[in-house]
Amino acid sequence: MSNFREAQSKAHPNKSNTLLSALICVLIFNIGMQIWLLYTALNNALGKHTRIAWPAFIGSLILFLIGFFWLYFIPMGKDKNQQPGKNKYR
Repeated sequence: MSNFREAQSKAHPNKSNTLLSALICVLIFNIGMQIWLLYTALNNALGKHTRIAWPAFIGSLILFLIGFFWLYFIPMGKDKNQQPGKNKYR
């Protein structure tokens, strides 16, 4: 997994676009679920229903960590000033 970004930059452009589109869709869904869970947690915490508020908050925290992990897979842009044949990761 250490060369995943390198492999993405060498991949076919359509493959990279498809991967990036799927990644963005997953992240948008993740953020939507996280906002819904935070809303549920805050609404129930204000209503003194802690049996629902804590699991919703913990679920939102888990989704935040998953989204943070997914950011690793976003491909880095190409450096316009980089000379061909030189790898900036080495």
